[in-house]
Amino acid sequence: MLHSPRLTSLALTIALVLGAPLARAAEPVKPTPVPATTVSAPAKAPLPLDELRTFAEVMDRIKAAYVEPVDDKTLLENAIKGMLSNLDPHSAYLGPEDFQELQESTSGEFGGLGIEVGMEDGFVKVVSPIDDTPASRAGIEAGDLIVKINGQPTRGQTMTEAVDKMRGKIGEKITLTLVRDGGTPFDVTLARAVIQVKSVKSQLLEDGYGYIRITQFQVKTGEEVGKALAKLRKDNGKKLRGLVLDLRNNPGGVLQSAVEVADHFLTKGLIVYTKGRIANSELRFSADPADASEGVPMVALINGGSASASEIVAGALQDQKRGVLMGTDSFGKGSVQTVLPLNNDRALKLTTALYYTPNGRSIQAQGIVPDIEVRQAKLTAEVDNDNFKEADLQGHLGNGNGGAERPSGSAKRKERPQDNDFQLSQALSLLKGLSITHSK
Repeated sequence: MLHSPRLTSLALTIALVLGAPLARAAEPVKPTPVPATTVSAPAKAPLPLDELRTFAEVMDRIKAAYVEPVDDKTLLENAIKGMLSNLDPHSAYLGPEDFQELQESTSGEFGGLGIEVGMEDGFVKVVSPIDDTPASRAGIEAGDLIVKINGQPTRGQTMTEAVDKMRGKIGEKITLTLVRDGGTPFDVTLARAVIQVKSVKSQLLEDGYGYIRITQFQVKTGEEVGKALAKLRKDNGKKLRGLVLDLRNNPGGVLQSAVEVADHFLTKGLIVYTKGRIANSELRFSADPADASEGVPMVALINGGSASASEIVAGALQDQKRGVLMGTDSFGKGSVQTVLPLNNDRALKLTTALYYTPNGRSIQAQGIVPDIEVRQAKLTAEVDNDNFKEADLQGHLGNGNGGAERPSGSAKRKERPQDNDFQLSQALSLLKGLSITHSK
């Protein structure tokens, strides 16, 4: 499978999450199957015999009168799906494929080729091969068009269909037909391998100012954020002056990972707590004294695509006054789903609790309001007409302080993320202002 969603160039599994109906809830991880009978319910009510008789009668009528034959298994599975779909938008019955994809989504590992893709003119286009994967080792390059998969044309297929064909069993071979720079199509045969999707990206925006982007909360996201903070400090050569944490368009993920991420920035106090009906649904998570972020000033970016686990982190930072929230209102998904494995590789994804920020706020159907509202806008660089400076004049005086001269053209620099991202540029400007005032 590709390292790409069906909507953007993230992981495929994220796109599945986003489509149901937007964001998956923060989910406790269950490493081993747990029978549904282990979940204790309140006092059992007597079976509704009249309704069960009606159900049986409806099933018999469908089997007898529907225009095409329908088997019992199909009818019963559809009944189960209907039972869960009418509870809330995030509870669902997961068949074997859906259950496997959910596990891949939270683990960040799947069998695939290692390609980030997009769509162009009806074809699948390679955005970037991922380092040390079958795609990169086979010489696939950014910009290549995938015109066929195992001999079947991709034109006319949806992204979902194309991606499903490229994912599959580890070790199994697949042939892609590529077109590079408008040239003659050529075939590349690859064997699928385990692809690890990193949910955290980081870099220095400028000297002293770091940037961490979290695309989804997977099992290892907390660990990845810790490594990103350490690398930013190392690359900067000293303690950072400011940090931007980007949670925009992050659909959520694993509850424990959200707690671990928030704990990297907090040294005390509550992070989040949950309330539900079953015994193990009432949980409280508090920060430990360690501070991987070294207390640097920070801005967290959120928007309408920030949901669930993202809102847990944002809410904790806001309530604890650890950083400034900037952007637009978050999605407003304040419920927790527990995955309850069933037999035959199936599972229930059931809403079992609501979560609350440290100050006791439920953000369900309301979202988190940022401290500073900044809507996204298109940045257009103006042409600098002041092209001639003192340092360009022949025979100009030198700088008496020993500073380097700056003639016209000396300030040219390569493009940076903040140059085309208005919200990010505003976050960086705020951090610079905070740095100046704090240093006085």
